[in-house]
Amino acid sequence: MANLEKETNMTENRQVMIDSLPDGKLQESNYRIETSPAPEPEADEVLCRTLAVTIGAGTRAGLQGSASYAGAPRTNIVMNGLGVARVEKSRASGFSESDLVTCPSGWQDYSVHKGEMLSRVEDDIDPAHYLGALGTNGLTAYFGLLRVGEPNSGETVLVSAAAGSVGHLVGQIAKLKGCNTVGITSTPEKCQLLEDKLGYDSSVSYRSEDFRQELKAACPAGVDIYFDNTGGDILGLALFRMNEHSRIVCCGVVSQYDTSNPAGGPRGIPGLLVNKRIRMQGFLVFDYLAEYENAKDEIKGWIKSGELKPINDDFQGLEKAPAAFVDLLAGGNVGTRIVRVAD
Repeated sequence: MANLEKETNMTENRQVMIDSLPDGKLQESNYRIETSPAPEPEADEVLCRTLAVTIGAGTRAGLQGSASYAGAPRTNIVMNGLGVARVEKSRASGFSESDLVTCPSGWQDYSVHKGEMLSRVEDDIDPAHYLGALGTNGLTAYFGLLRVGEPNSGETVLVSAAAGSVGHLVGQIAKLKGCNTVGITSTPEKCQLLEDKLGYDSSVSYRSEDFRQELKAACPAGVDIYFDNTGGDILGLALFRMNEHSRIVCCGVVSQYDTSNPAGGPRGIPGLLVNKRIRMQGFLVFDYLAEYENAKDEIKGWIKSGELKPINDDFQGLEKAPAAFVDLLAGGNVGTRIVRVAD
């Protein structure tokens, strides 16, 4: 990546634009790359050079129009995304050249922001973690499990998309709280990673012909907390494993994002919820904005102590962002998908 920065003219800004909205599965052809002059900051603004951006499955919901907080989907705009950036020019108090920050950079080399849109990044940890474990993914895992799921030591926590950007953190935090953890993922290789590297007690592949029985065997005492990242059929099967007074944390529905024909809800609702007194709750990480800093401090402490091992899944080069997104939606990622743009 050192050569990439040298090859990119300081006066030019490459931007990955939404060229068309997907009809069915997302394609790389839904994007185009444009080059324009780098912007100049005005009063109280900061020019940021993007070093890395994160790509999350939830962003696909914005292109589909199913994420109300993202607004209506549009074309001919820079694809949105959170980035780690270096300050190139500052006309805002509190920020100087070479400062590292997180910002809503989007998929582009340079972006301009008001100072209040930036968060300073400390250099005592890999800056990429501020896009993953210390960013939206980590905070989603933290608040979703601890505030919505309310785990107790000894309970069984089942996590879907368990090798994904949020799921691989949920399982580790659940273990820190003394829970038994079961992960659902796609391939035997990912199952092995969940158990060998991320500390899951057991794992099952939803692609297995015996998935239903394997899931039952992995949860012999039933499920107390189901952290749902997928929705669809997996949610339907998990419902029948839930214990009385259990909790379902509705975080995402990745199985329904990359399609023009989302499936209907699973059977068993509301009957199973009523009979077993199950609490099923959706949430947005923004609900806990006032608690972000305390959560980040605790997560950082876990990382530094080695109790939490976040995984960053890298693609190299801004031009690879569309391919990285398509691959992620096909289940190709382990951990947080990061596109490295510059050093």
